[in-house]
Amino acid sequence: MAGAGVAAVRAPFLTSKEQFHAFLRAGGQPGSQVGTGTEEDTEEKKEEDAEEKKEEKCQSEPPAKRVRLEELSQDEERQQAAGATEKEPVERKRARGQNKSRPCMKPKHYEESRLCPSMTQGCAEKCCFGSRCRFLHDIGEYMATKPADLGRSCVLFETFGKCVYGVTCRFAQAHLGDGYQNIVNAELAKQWEGKSLVRNNLSKDLQHRLRKRKFSFQKADEYLRGLAKAHGNGGKGGKTRECSAEEQGVSSCTAPPEGLGDSLECPAPLEQGEGAKAEALQRPSPAGGEEASSIKTVGPVTDEDVIKLRPCEKKQLKIQGKLYLAPLTTCGNLPFRRICKRFGADVTCGEMAVCTHLLQGQSSEWALLKRHHTEDIFGVQLEGAFPDTMTKCAELLNQSIEVDFVDINVGCPIDLVYKKGGGCALMTRSNKFEQIVRGMNSVLDVPLTVKIRTGVQEKINVAHKLIPKLREWGASMVTLHGRSREQRYTRSADWDYIAECAKIATPMPLFGNGDILSYEDAQRAMQTGVSGVMIARGALIKPWLFTEIKDQRHWDISSSERFDILKDFSNYGLEHWGSDTQGVEKTRKFLLEWLSFLCRYIPVGLLEHLPQKINERPPYYLGRDYMETLMASQNVDDWIKISELLLGPVPTSFTFLPKHKANSYR
Repeated sequence: MAGAGVAAVRAPFLTSKEQFHAFLRAGGQPGSQVGTGTEEDTEEKKEEDAEEKKEEKCQSEPPAKRVRLEELSQDEERQQAAGATEKEPVERKRARGQNKSRPCMKPKHYEESRLCPSMTQGCAEKCCFGSRCRFLHDIGEYMATKPADLGRSCVLFETFGKCVYGVTCRFAQAHLGDGYQNIVNAELAKQWEGKSLVRNNLSKDLQHRLRKRKFSFQKADEYLRGLAKAHGNGGKGGKTRECSAEEQGVSSCTAPPEGLGDSLECPAPLEQGEGAKAEALQRPSPAGGEEASSIKTVGPVTDEDVIKLRPCEKKQLKIQGKLYLAPLTTCGNLPFRRICKRFGADVTCGEMAVCTHLLQGQSSEWALLKRHHTEDIFGVQLEGAFPDTMTKCAELLNQSIEVDFVDINVGCPIDLVYKKGGGCALMTRSNKFEQIVRGMNSVLDVPLTVKIRTGVQEKINVAHKLIPKLREWGASMVTLHGRSREQRYTRSADWDYIAECAKIATPMPLFGNGDILSYEDAQRAMQTGVSGVMIARGALIKPWLFTEIKDQRHWDISSSERFDILKDFSNYGLEHWGSDTQGVEKTRKFLLEWLSFLCRYIPVGLLEHLPQKINERPPYYLGRDYMETLMASQNVDDWIKISELLLGPVPTSFTFLPKHKANSYR
């Protein structure tokens, strides 16, 4: 029998931690199987493994983390000595959040001598720095110091007929001729000519306008002027002072009474000042229209240029009953979404992007908005705390990228976001929340969706009060994660509460999210009355979950099939991030981040009873072959070993610590 919180694996496959790691160290050789050797040898081996384990732990953990763990153990000892009966908050702090002190590998750590981009074969631009350029301009000198190639075939050359990275490609021997000339397969390259595989790129012109603050936010400025005028700011800016809903006079019209009722009728007639403020939230001031008429336009003027779309005329988001891949920070990158799309995900969404960074034209933030051509229903998720930046960002995206919907992140629990008033904090700032939703909805031509949690505090749910308001403010859909901010991932999702909220949301669609790891979980979720399910950690642990749900079956996927998935991810990563040293190491980084979730999967053929639960910790077990056992390891060194099978040896002094802690097991 498995202990509480531990998944039930069939007895023949169970093993101890020492035997598990001994099996992997021996490379899966028959002599390393469980039960071999004498009793004396086994005891000696256990003692040696225990000593090695302590040494490995000290070496693998960063100094900052080691100090924190030592402090926590000292606190526990003092607590036990004092005879305390209740756990201190420090116990919870140990299992939450992110590894903020993790080491960061930068390009200069694994490639000292880099070739100037202007020297790459096929690059038309000349180096504008001249003698001041810090990169190499001599191809022969670069090739003398370049690390050895990682393989004989280049995925870019084989797929597109040309590798744009030329001599810097880590698989360059597949497409380099005499004199380091880049070989091109003209016939294959012609097939891809003029085709855009990845959309929503940040152009240099747009980046320049954003950095110089020359981008025109006409609709957003209209809305913000009306908002400021309603609050007596004389039309100066869109920032309003923090005050209660009673002071700003919007709650009595737009918010329903306390409780679970759907009534949206105003209990009393509005006063003259209150009516003006509520009206200002819903429509822009007429001053904006006069200013708009003086703006020079290109081409014929259509109705869309002068008449605002009514809500019923906006593009509808018809995704009821579809499988929605959640926006996943770090791991929900474009190559991973391609994997999920191939396995049956219907709706995909980019990683959370910070609106202020987008408005500043940061390339790293705009990279989160990129869309692969296979993503037929795609949205982006924005995070922000104020109506001016969120409304302007919505208008910016409405004009510059192709998306099917825009989502507001009101579910992010991390302190960095929460303390600035974003993420979950918006659930407690209903006044600012309303201004953001109404403002973004007024400037977008695509549907606006919102992702929320049950609340901030563990036992105080507020989502049922916000959902009717969101419907009134103009949201097209709400996604509800069945946990509060305080719970994070340490409790089961409350699907009974999600069912209650789904009834309140009608006719607005509501998607449920939380603890879906099998087709039975998805079935039970749909029976609660939600319009569809959003899948997050379940997709990270087993991306073929979408296929299982659509086929209504458990897939006992083999280790070779799982390794092929990792191989495809690596190829997609090299396509997306590049096949040079920097692209290879970026692909490796995101592969390792994903492996920190994949190791939690337990093969169907090894389980004592189905299905596996998402919050059950996998015990130590030996798989049906060496690769299956290796993939079950929760040791960083074993994840690196898997990455080396796909992307070659890691650079000297390579270190890795996953961003997300495995805090779902309590």
